[in-house]
Amino acid sequence: MAALTTLSANRMFGGWHKKYQHSSATLNCEMQFSVYFPPQYQTDKDLPVLYWLSGLTCTDDNFSHKAGAQQYAARWGIILVIPDTSPRGDGVADDDGYDLGKGAGFYVNATQSPWSAHYQMYDYVVSELPEIITQHISASSKISISGHSMGGHGALTIALRNPQRFCSVSAFAPIVNPMACDWGKKALSAYLGDDQQSWRLYDSCALLEAHGLSLPCLIDQGLADDFLTSQQLTRPFDDLCKKMSLDIQVNYRADYDHSYFFIASFIEAHVRFHAKAMGINITHD
Repeated sequence: MAALTTLSANRMFGGWHKKYQHSSATLNCEMQFSVYFPPQYQTDKDLPVLYWLSGLTCTDDNFSHKAGAQQYAARWGIILVIPDTSPRGDGVADDDGYDLGKGAGFYVNATQSPWSAHYQMYDYVVSELPEIITQHISASSKISISGHSMGGHGALTIALRNPQRFCSVSAFAPIVNPMACDWGKKALSAYLGDDQQSWRLYDSCALLEAHGLSLPCLIDQGLADDFLTSQQLTRPFDDLCKKMSLDIQVNYRADYDHSYFFIASFIEAHVRFHAKAMGINITHD
């Protein structure tokens, strides 16, 4: 069993928000992640889990401190699992730009040197971290996934590739077509090399065309988002779903930007969406 060190524990909305550290065999470095345990966990260990994947430059702290999701997880009895975005440490390859390296793991399995030694974030989120959660935290097998921007990209690609694992998927301002935007091209070419066929494994639009979508899906997008057009956020995926006659819910929010002010404004609706998909009875609420 992998060793897990508790770094902090804070009482919150009747439950506990805890931060952990562990040695990751997948990423070959020390990693941190956060878990919110709702008050129901004190008497019922069979609670569903919602994973949240954060965006460029973020750690698990951004969502933990700014989104306000814990109050809704406490209301409906959901465990929140919030990993870091990237491998960390002095020996981990990095780049001077904010959009590559530490803080910009893009939830891919890198194949190119020097990135491949540590940047295996897809396997970390899909395999290693859930195994650690299973080993150390009793929980239901009902799991959903969400994220923001680069994390929205991660949530969608992981759900599209592993639909049997999840009850639902949602995203805020996701990068849905990284093969066609500057952030994505820079990251995918560095991590995966020049073979663009391999990039398709991490492009939500390409995966949607190849596999369709069988999960309930919710996306929120701010129309005042500076990256909406330049970084291929939301619209290409929404347009493709319409073309394929796939029923997803997309909300375009006037005047909202790319920040956590936007996320905090609509996180209740996303937690509620996942609660319903995971079978939680919220009709009384």
